[in-house]
Amino acid sequence: MKIWYSPLIAIVFFAFFSCNSKADKKEENSIKTVEKIPELKLTIDSVRIAKFYENYPKLDKFKGDVTSLYQKNKSTQLWQDNKGIVEFANTLFNQYKNLGEEGLKTNYPYNEQLNSVFENNPAKKLSKEDTDLLLSNLYYFYAEKVYAGFDEKTSISLEWLLPRKKFNYQVLSDSIFKKSTILDDKKRKMFSQYYKLRDALKEYREIEKNGGWKTIEIGEDYKSLKVGDSSSTVAQIRERLFVTKDIKEDTKSAICDTTLIKAIKNYEIRHGYAPKNIILKEHINDLNIPVSERIKTIIVNMERCRWIDPELEKGQKYIEVNIPEFKLYLIEDGKIAFTSAVVVGRAMTKTVVFSGMMNNIVFSPYWNVPPSIIKSEIKPGMARDKNYLAKKNLEWNNGAVRQLPGKNNSLGLVKFLFPNSSNIYLHDTPSKSLFERESRAFSHGCVRVAKPRELAIELLKPDPAWNPARIDKAMHAGKENWYTLKKKVPVYIGYFTAWVDREGNLNFYKDIYSRDESLIKLLTEE
Repeated sequence: MKIWYSPLIAIVFFAFFSCNSKADKKEENSIKTVEKIPELKLTIDSVRIAKFYENYPKLDKFKGDVTSLYQKNKSTQLWQDNKGIVEFANTLFNQYKNLGEEGLKTNYPYNEQLNSVFENNPAKKLSKEDTDLLLSNLYYFYAEKVYAGFDEKTSISLEWLLPRKKFNYQVLSDSIFKKSTILDDKKRKMFSQYYKLRDALKEYREIEKNGGWKTIEIGEDYKSLKVGDSSSTVAQIRERLFVTKDIKEDTKSAICDTTLIKAIKNYEIRHGYAPKNIILKEHINDLNIPVSERIKTIIVNMERCRWIDPELEKGQKYIEVNIPEFKLYLIEDGKIAFTSAVVVGRAMTKTVVFSGMMNNIVFSPYWNVPPSIIKSEIKPGMARDKNYLAKKNLEWNNGAVRQLPGKNNSLGLVKFLFPNSSNIYLHDTPSKSLFERESRAFSHGCVRVAKPRELAIELLKPDPAWNPARIDKAMHAGKENWYTLKKKVPVYIGYFTAWVDREGNLNFYKDIYSRDESLIKLLTEE
């Protein structure tokens, strides 16, 4: 086949290849131009840092760590490149803007300047160096607020003596270089209850956003409601329980049925009441606590969770006592092995929030009466009755007073010791009726256990020589007998007025020592 070339075609081909050649060269030159854009390299040395803190003195607490941070990065920027703010900086800013989800207020000391960094407003624009330093300080500010909470001095002033989580600035610095953050849930290791309460906060804020719940109106003559009763109050209760998912359906019915009673029982359990078959006025009053107050309670307890070292949960075996709940739990391998009701200290003789290592169980114990009780109770009793000591089964012992072992001993038949400066321990009691009450703050500070025998059996399971029969014999021997645990058991006594249990239920408990209000003031003050 003969191929024929037209001059016109030749011209077209020439033009085509010429244009593409020029385009390729243009694109190549463009690429070379991009490659020639110099890499951003700011000088952020100690002089520049010192000048920054002169202008931003409210951030001075982070100066030492920020200085070390830039020294590790050869005195160059961390949050910017030649294109501007890096994505990690935007992520940090977005997290900061959502501090409310963590139960905190967005109160960065230089909020206006920070916002200008992310606004396209040349008039408010900061220098690149100040921009970088402002973001580094934001990172430490955010991490301290969310990850660490108030400092140890503040928590101690609030009578919180449990081991504090150590705030590791080195880990914070390393995470910046890796462009990842410990504030990410997958990398941040917090006390697990924190995340559960944060989810609850989100849920209750949604309830608040939708108008909360209505106040249930009752007359002054209201006494109770039971199955079969008919009242407009019943419909109000049903509507209220539906909002918090204590009842699956709001039928609008004004007749009190078994479904409603079952729902109110569930509510009572979640709010520290003994479940009943009637709806009392006190239950209505509790239902009427506004959602805004419940939100404050959740926020307060999220802060307490920030103080807890998450390593505490990793113990194979430990005891936890929640004072407002009046409950003790023995945890083994992450599961509840045993639980018991407890009596805690009254408001004037509060049970201390602290931890210790249980090392001894004492069967048929003496009770060494504290000097304060000798002064306030024993001596006045002796003044009234010369036979007071004998009647109370008490005796003098080396200048002190102690109560002899026996069923009427104030410590009961067994006590559990974990040495501490407050002289707090767990023990049995002859006053069993107190455990039937909903509010159980009656002791002088120690923790009375409703099921001490069962607790002893659980703690002594590792020692086959101490079976239940031997434990029973030791408890009723009338002679003090000390047993040293083969392995010490950690004991943590805490104070939580909001707690999400292992079934995912949000529980609220009365603030028996009035500690929530002072903490919420600290959290919400400007």
